[in-house]
Amino acid sequence: MNHSDCDGRAVALIVGAGPAGLTAARELLDRTSIHPVVCEASDAIGGISQTVRYKGNRMDVGGHRFFSKSERVTQWWRRMMPMQGAPSHDDMLLDRAVPVEPQGPDPERDDRVMLVRQRVSRIFYLRKFFDYPIKLAVKTFANMGLWRTLKAGGGYVASMLHKRPETSLENFYINRFGAPLYRMFFEDYTEKVWGIHPSKLGADWGSQRVKGLSVWAILKDMAAKRLGRKSDHVETSLIEQFVYPKYGPGQLWETVAADVENDGGEVLMRTSVKRIHVEQGRVDYVVVADPDGSDRRIACDHLFSSMPIKDLIAALDGIEVPADVARIAAELPYRDFITVGLLVKELKIKNETSIKTYRDRVPDTWIYIQERDVKVGRLQVFNNWSPYLLNDYEGTMWIGLEYFCTEGDEMWRMDRQAFIDMAIDELVRINIIGSRDDVLDSTQVKIKKAYPSYYGSYYELDRVKAFLDTIDNLWCIGRNGQHRYNNMDHSMLTAMEAVDAIAAGSTDKRAVWNVNTEEDYHETKK
Repeated sequence: MNHSDCDGRAVALIVGAGPAGLTAARELLDRTSIHPVVCEASDAIGGISQTVRYKGNRMDVGGHRFFSKSERVTQWWRRMMPMQGAPSHDDMLLDRAVPVEPQGPDPERDDRVMLVRQRVSRIFYLRKFFDYPIKLAVKTFANMGLWRTLKAGGGYVASMLHKRPETSLENFYINRFGAPLYRMFFEDYTEKVWGIHPSKLGADWGSQRVKGLSVWAILKDMAAKRLGRKSDHVETSLIEQFVYPKYGPGQLWETVAADVENDGGEVLMRTSVKRIHVEQGRVDYVVVADPDGSDRRIACDHLFSSMPIKDLIAALDGIEVPADVARIAAELPYRDFITVGLLVKELKIKNETSIKTYRDRVPDTWIYIQERDVKVGRLQVFNNWSPYLLNDYEGTMWIGLEYFCTEGDEMWRMDRQAFIDMAIDELVRINIIGSRDDVLDSTQVKIKKAYPSYYGSYYELDRVKAFLDTIDNLWCIGRNGQHRYNNMDHSMLTAMEAVDAIAAGSTDKRAVWNVNTEEDYHETKK
């Protein structure tokens, strides 16, 4: 059945205005005659890749490095937002040389521009900084102390002699680092993120995120460098630079959304999906709730879904959903996310690296908090993502404290101001800031279903995927659309693969589901 718009074109309804949904809309406009209609339930563009504005400052929810092994994605980003052709504000303050694009935009004058940023992430443990990933360096051993170093060495040797079956994320880590290093640098943080002990989590997440990374790989890489040779384990070398939109990731997706509308597509905000009607193995129409609360039917020839699979299955109408499929989908686990934004005079921690920074500020974009006596999981320093995220880059620091929780739990239900007070107290306790008086302003942002989790009914997901694949014109894309912990570029690739299939007249979903199933570690370089 064909559902053409007023110009006689086929219609694609796209659920979600995040990276996957907006990539699908842009690709359809560029490569087909199909009319895209994007429905976004919230009032924010970008999904978890949105940028939150607060009193002249901007927050990147979750932190998004623009780096991909896919040349297709990299070129797509560059088309949407060109590389800087002149130094940014902090480049000039530090007299820092960065690669610039000839004839590229000047970030001091132009807004539609990507900045080149330095990648620095470290672990904060024992009130000290450790490189991430862990480096076998003198400073690491000095920070750990003699006893911990000896235990770590013994534990690693034991892991080499006796490999555990990789039936859990815990065993995955212990096989690569040994039990003592796992307990120091992985166990608590992983439990903070997922709300479940690593012994109960599948190894899938580790194989996607840290494949190729181990103590043995680090040792071989170090030896090769000392001998002046190229290591065959260079995948352990993390990228040193990435690109980043002047005003954060949300700026790019807001730009894409505006371009989609300018080129004839539709982006409907505060428009949520209520029912998806399937007839004869195809989605026939979708019932949406408009911003005024009224229901509206949108007929479509294609449906791109980046909504959580749990919600997708619950919304299906006109088709019998097998009982086991309904159960598996309903029980799929998710992890939710709370960010506290703090505007501070300065941080108590200072730069002790060789990297030149403004006023000796720490150079990190992210700091992984491994301390057991606080709930905060990760700290973002927005000054280091882009100086333009701040209203006053030179006079203030703008930081984000990231907490992982589950909707409805104690943290999620906590009073907003009480939560912010707790976050400030935690930073004082671990000596990140000197006192509560250092905080000039604060805010809080909650994100539902930020992370699809890898336990419980996740291991039965193939049955749900097989059922969804029987609906010819339904394409599941993006992180929640596939219940996979995709990076932004992987989410984009799922949309690109779906449009590839449609442009070729195919209904084969395999290439879409296979994105990010065999990837190496996500921020490495060859």
